[in-house]
Amino acid sequence: MLTIGCHLSSSSGFYHMGKEAIEIGANTFQFFTRNPRGSKAKAIDPKDVERFHAFCAENGIERILAHAPYTLNACSKDPHVREFALETMADDLVRMEYVPGNCYNFHPGSHVGQGAEEGIRLIADTLNQILKPEQTTTVLLETMAGKGSEVGRSFEEIRAILDRVELQDHMGVCLDTCHVYDAGYDIVNDLEGVLEQFERIIGLSRLRAIHMNDSKNPFASHKDRHEKIGQGSIGAETMIRIINHPALQGIPVYLETPNELEGYAEEIRFLRDSYRG
Repeated sequence: MLTIGCHLSSSSGFYHMGKEAIEIGANTFQFFTRNPRGSKAKAIDPKDVERFHAFCAENGIERILAHAPYTLNACSKDPHVREFALETMADDLVRMEYVPGNCYNFHPGSHVGQGAEEGIRLIADTLNQILKPEQTTTVLLETMAGKGSEVGRSFEEIRAILDRVELQDHMGVCLDTCHVYDAGYDIVNDLEGVLEQFERIIGLSRLRAIHMNDSKNPFASHKDRHEKIGQGSIGAETMIRIINHPALQGIPVYLETPNELEGYAEEIRFLRDSYRG
């Protein structure tokens, strides 16, 4: 079965997001834990959560993905910015226990001139402070395009962060198709080779989510501009190969393409029609 969804607005609550997902043909979804450009988080409504759990059970939604705000930078040179990231992520993980057993994705951050090694150390330090043995949420490091001083531009950098985390069983990886292509991993002409690299360096068992996005930019551009499926430099054929690849079966796919709900519905329908599982 193909588990596929898109990014939905969390402003109306879990139950509404679940209903929206089913209405557009999805069986999962991604959402921001709070304002993606700010720090405020909407209060959890226990009644909304209760309705959401019942709706998921009735409609086959098994896994959802939370996304941390873009503004967080766990490896900033500024200690106040790092503290803000730590406090926000720690609070998000407490809130995620209202929907236990799901995943929480974040961009590793930018080292801002400190160097990748120091950035890796600081990110892992944050994770070691916020992860708790009793939590049910798996935290995902997202692969990045490598613009500026981003950490996570290579599989090696992702692995280096993971190696420093103490509670290994609470960690995983989210592979973003636009990001890895822009970072220099040729999923168009050598998907097999890229997956072999991922397996050798990180391990496919750690891959818990795929962000499926086409790219507005050419290969190895080290930029991050998502495009609709089939309208960018990656192309629809590569996306079809990804969803049908034997090594990637069972991994949820989340669309972050520049779409409204109608556009997401069309992409989900296209990918479902192209799925041979």
